[in-house]
Amino acid sequence: MPLKLVGALITVGLASLTAYAQDKAPKLGKNTVKEVVAAMTLEEKVLMVIGGGRDAAPSAFADGSMVGSTNFRIPGAAGVTNAIPRLGIPAIVLADGPAGVRMDVKRKNDEHRYFATAFPSGTTLASTWNPELVERVGRAFGNEVKEFGADIILAPGVNIHRNPLGGRNFEYYSEDPVLTGEIAGGIINGIQSNGVGTSIKHFVANNQESDRAGVDVHIDERTLREIYLKGFEIAIKRSSPWTVMSSYNLVNGTHTSERHDLLTTLLRNEWSFKGYVMTDWGGKAKNWTEQMKAGNDMIMPGNNKQIQRIISAVKNDSLEVKVLNTNVERILNIIVRTPSFANYKFSNAPDLKAHALVSREAASEGQVLLKNDAQTLPLSSKQGKVALFGNISYALIAGGMGSGDVNKAYTVSVAKGLTNAGFELDKELSGPYAQYNSNWRNWSKEFPVTDELINKKAAECAVAVLTIGRNSGETKDRDLDHDYYLKPSELSLIERTAEAFHRQHKKLIIVLNICAPIDTKGLKDKADAILLAWQPGMEGGDAIADVLSGKVNPSGKLPDTFAQNYNDLSSASSFPGTPVDEPTDVYYKEGIYVGYRYFDTFKKEPAYEFGYGLSYTTFGFGPIKVNSSTIKDKVTASLTVTNTGKVAGKEVVQLYISAPAKTMDKPMQELKAFAKTRLLEPGATQTITFDIPVSYLASFDNAQNAWVAEAGTYQLKAGSSSRQIKQTISVTLPKTVITQKVNSILHPQAPVNVIKP
Repeated sequence: MPLKLVGALITVGLASLTAYAQDKAPKLGKNTVKEVVAAMTLEEKVLMVIGGGRDAAPSAFADGSMVGSTNFRIPGAAGVTNAIPRLGIPAIVLADGPAGVRMDVKRKNDEHRYFATAFPSGTTLASTWNPELVERVGRAFGNEVKEFGADIILAPGVNIHRNPLGGRNFEYYSEDPVLTGEIAGGIINGIQSNGVGTSIKHFVANNQESDRAGVDVHIDERTLREIYLKGFEIAIKRSSPWTVMSSYNLVNGTHTSERHDLLTTLLRNEWSFKGYVMTDWGGKAKNWTEQMKAGNDMIMPGNNKQIQRIISAVKNDSLEVKVLNTNVERILNIIVRTPSFANYKFSNAPDLKAHALVSREAASEGQVLLKNDAQTLPLSSKQGKVALFGNISYALIAGGMGSGDVNKAYTVSVAKGLTNAGFELDKELSGPYAQYNSNWRNWSKEFPVTDELINKKAAECAVAVLTIGRNSGETKDRDLDHDYYLKPSELSLIERTAEAFHRQHKKLIIVLNICAPIDTKGLKDKADAILLAWQPGMEGGDAIADVLSGKVNPSGKLPDTFAQNYNDLSSASSFPGTPVDEPTDVYYKEGIYVGYRYFDTFKKEPAYEFGYGLSYTTFGFGPIKVNSSTIKDKVTASLTVTNTGKVAGKEVVQLYISAPAKTMDKPMQELKAFAKTRLLEPGATQTITFDIPVSYLASFDNAQNAWVAEAGTYQLKAGSSSRQIKQTISVTLPKTVITQKVNSILHPQAPVNVIKP
């Protein structure tokens, strides 16, 4: 059927309905979803499963299929669905992104400027190890989604940090699926408490930006289920996101959006997901009818060619109409929950001041104190002037680039934050840095501070604070030489500043305002204290000052392992795939041994281990007590945490389990649960309790298509990091238990030879 004729049929069909017929037509909300679907024409059904398109009107379609922005309701939002007014179906708006509502600042015929809160990056939120706090961030975030007129936010991203060079890692949470799933569940619950939806993404194995739309991920089922699917599973079961976004990439030879075994067998049948699945924007998968059959209900952002193809498929029996009906029903079941369906009168005026305070609190709690020799921190404003070095000290990196960016009204730099906290900054440094930073071309290289000026500041100032920055974004992975390793200008500045200030018996503090782990060799031994701030959102400078000054006691813990050497990483030799420049295939040869699982099992010494983070106080862990040393359905473990220091603070109790490895290789230990204490005053104690079902003990057995907990002795380990285990107790599982039998799916086309301990 010619393209123009398709559009004409839809237009004529809708226009020819009489007022009487429209009145008698079923209406969404008044009639059942099935009744509405039964009343829809084929063309109308297809309009529901194809997005409104780039710059599309709410009841039309367009030819654009790029990463989108729509001018409907929220200029700069990512997309819109098609409306069918005669059936009471409104258009709904979908907006990016994971750190705040992404929209245009300016709107047509409107002098007002529109800004959203830029919350801390996903990695920063994960570093809080505090799902309750992250849920509060989500509540503030979701309020902005609603009040700016959106229905679904395209977040959170829960892909695993397989390699620190992943360009979009800042949007994601961790190398560990348990931490990932719990933090994601927190933000989803918070956002959706406002009556708006989320889209958990990118499902699945989208762990790089290099040709992510076409790369084929070769991976065994155990690795998929234990590492890359587990975070999704935990979050979906904890929080019931409204939608799932399939990823661009292929998994074992087939695009994820075309995999029935992934989107229906696993997602819906095994996990009981009730929402709808949409594609990522403008992916390379072209078999649109297979996407419908797979359970990928909506193609975004949509174009005429896709509409024509699906209409033709139904008419020529290559796509059953009942499949299409199911896709439409899933979408309508979500639409009836949206603000648009309720005709909500959004204000365009959320409480941004209140949300900024939430953002600042999360940014403070997400910072990780990596080093603090001789109690260098906290600083007092009474100590004297601060010599503030580093371009990024004066130009905060609030968040990453691409769809994860947010148009915010302001950012608070480290310089501004320290000033707000009452510190006096040396003006002989701040002026030249401000002038240097005014030219963005300079940002890739540190301002060339002379030895003479550094020595002068070492004599005049009480302490040096030096900020190192890194950013990344969508479409491109980080570069090993220029992004992971320190640059020559940075190494020189660090070395010369450390030497000058140490000569005067003064301290150097380094702040890391970075998107992902970097090589720390050039700074670890030079600094007296190192504070990892990640990408802390728009209030970052104030949050950093809160921690440097001791107003907030740092309680963040690392969500990733920092390697001594890049080549120590298990994925170093296979990231981003082959060929390296334009990868078509990537083999996950490390299997389940990602991050700390590899470092701990293969006895590699990290620079900073998973779960690590210092405090201005100390904590004692009491012995682990269990309700029974023999496991039946579950075991309950508890222990007390006491603040043994002199400053109020929070601690994270991390529970690792070491399992017997009789029939399957096992990591030396795996994180299975965690809990963060309340703010404990000196001497205060809190009891932490974990319920550990037998399923927590299970590993996935490819041969049996089952999760299996082997009989034997299991060690429960409570610690403050993966390498700082404080208490251990053994429990016994008397006989092997199959905790869940699942479907045989997602197999690689050829065996993937994974490493073994």
